Amino acid sequence: MITLNNTSNSKNAGFSLIDVMVVVVIVGILASIALPSYQRYVISSNRATATACLTELAQFMERTYTQNMGYNPNGFTLPQLQCRTDLAERYTFVLGNHNVRTYTLSAQPTSIQKDTDCGTLTLDQAGRKGAAGGFNATTVRKCW
Repeated sequence: MITLNNTSNSKNAGFSLIDVMVVVVIVGILASIALPSYQRYVISSNRATATACLTELAQFMERTYTQNMGYNPNGFTLPQLQCRTDLAERYTFVLGNHNVRTYTLSAQPTSIQKDTDCGTLTLDQAGRKGAAGGFNATTVRKCW
């Protein structure tokens, strides 16, 4: 005669507290590596968009000069381009040193952008690019 025994030799299936803690530690380490990298990527991507927007604004300034023989016709304002709208929370675009023969466009990062490496990006009528308040070739190469 065969008798059935309800006791078995197998352990309870499931996760122990140590297993869960190991997974939490691994996820924490991965997050601490990935998050700063992602933030640097976002800042760099927005900076690239800002430099493209400055170039587009410079092209607008050149068209204005061609049509009016000066960069400052009566009632002149910078156009509200789509790139300016897209970057409004991260950069403020300013037209400075604006007269008949010269202009300087700048993209100033807001507190959201926190671009400590490049700071304010500039572009003038001669095509001279600047970053971090100057025209250092190494900084400009890195930021533009």
